[in-house]
Amino acid sequence: MNKTGKRILYTVIVLVILGIIIYPKLPKEDSEATRETAATSKNQALTVDGLVIAKSKLKNQVNVTGTILADESVVLNSEVAGKVEKIYFKEGQKVQKGSLLVKLNDEEVVAEIEKLQYTRKLNKDNEFRQQQLLEKEAISREEYETSLTTLNTTVAEIKVMQARLDKHHITAPFDGVIGLRDISEGSYLNPGARIADLYKIDPVKLEFSIPSKYISLVNERDSLTFTVDAYDDEFNGYIYAIEPQIDPQTRSLRVRATASNQDGRLLPGQFTRINLILETIPNAMMVPTIAIIPELNGKKLYLYKNGAVESQSVTTGIRTEEQLQVLTGISPGDTVITSGILQINQGSTVNINLN
Repeated sequence: MNKTGKRILYTVIVLVILGIIIYPKLPKEDSEATRETAATSKNQALTVDGLVIAKSKLKNQVNVTGTILADESVVLNSEVAGKVEKIYFKEGQKVQKGSLLVKLNDEEVVAEIEKLQYTRKLNKDNEFRQQQLLEKEAISREEYETSLTTLNTTVAEIKVMQARLDKHHITAPFDGVIGLRDISEGSYLNPGARIADLYKIDPVKLEFSIPSKYISLVNERDSLTFTVDAYDDEFNGYIYAIEPQIDPQTRSLRVRATASNQDGRLLPGQFTRINLILETIPNAMMVPTIAIIPELNGKKLYLYKNGAVESQSVTTGIRTEEQLQVLTGISPGDTVITSGILQINQGSTVNINLN
């Protein structure tokens, strides 16, 4: 065999070997396995979950945090200087309005009042005599008016001293609970020095802020519920005052509410979590948030109709933790697809499991 024949033979052998290697890897058109897979894929539909739409009551509510305040609170102090003669309260004690709490030494003022009372008696007698003489025209009216003025001046001085005496007796300005005191009997009290704090804690106030977008939905007498870390109980209250301006820095609205505290469990300064119901919508259509698909020009969801998927544009409203209110696009009785959202399209054939 010449060289040309050998080359041809070698070439044929190489081509045969390559064919043996490559052929099994080539796609087999119209093979039986391919036809069976295609038929199975065509006949097999995706199973998804669905929800039949029904109207329900929706509470539009906002959750915020706030602080508990005393209904009334004041720092008790003295308007005058003096030695503390007697303390009439115990720390943490409930007191009534007008109760005597602290007495400062008042001997000097009492003595001055007693002196003025003697002077008033003398001046009153003198005024009486002068009046008798005036009626008999034994003196002029000017002389009588001088004696009357002297009497009235003495009476006014007694009122001034009585007011000063009252400042030596420190009383409760309202019903409440006394806090811890900073004085002791025998100590010298300067004007303005702190004695103790007085709190009125039944009822208590709640102060909190809400976003300004809710301003049209917040009104006086609106009910709310709240909790504090110290207890598992839920407490009730209602709004009694709204700040008449929006905070320009936080763009929020300050609100105050009041709540009963007869058992005294709520204390000023406590952190509180507040749930405020803004409105109640009786016939809302709610769907799971996962069923809503954002689009460039809005939102849509998928409906199940006659075994197939139908895309539907919708508008939405209030969002809760797990659901979203649908305002337009669906009606009660429609079946909304709630799973497999990324695996289906308009016209897809699906099987449905209703929740």
